[in-house]
Amino acid sequence: MAELENPGVMPKLISFLSSLLERSQSVSVFDGLSRPPITIQCYLERIFKYANCSPSCFVVAYVYLDRFTHRQPSLPINSFNVHRLLITSVMVSAKFLDDR
Repeated sequence: MAELENPGVMPKLISFLSSLLERSQSVSVFDGLSRPPITIQCYLERIFKYANCSPSCFVVAYVYLDRFTHRQPSLPINSFNVHRLLITSVMVSAKFLDDR
C-alpha cells in the first residue's frame, strides 16, 4: 500500500509524528527496563519501510495513541514505552485500514 502513496508525504508525516511523541515523557508500569537505542523517527521510518502499510495507518495510529493518553493519564507515553506503543498502534490501524 505504501508504494502507491506520494513518497514525499511520508517523511514529513513521520517527522511530525516523531516530534509530537518525543515531547511526552513520564514513568509507568508499562515501561521497558531501558530505552531502545533507535530514535522515534528512525523507528517510524523502519516501520514504514518494512510494514508496507499506508500513510493513513500512521495518522490513525497517532489518533489511537492520543486517545490512549486521554483515557489513561496514569500511563503516560515516554521514551521507555513509546516504541512498544507505536508498533502496537500501527499494527492495529493497519489491520483496521489495510487488511482485506
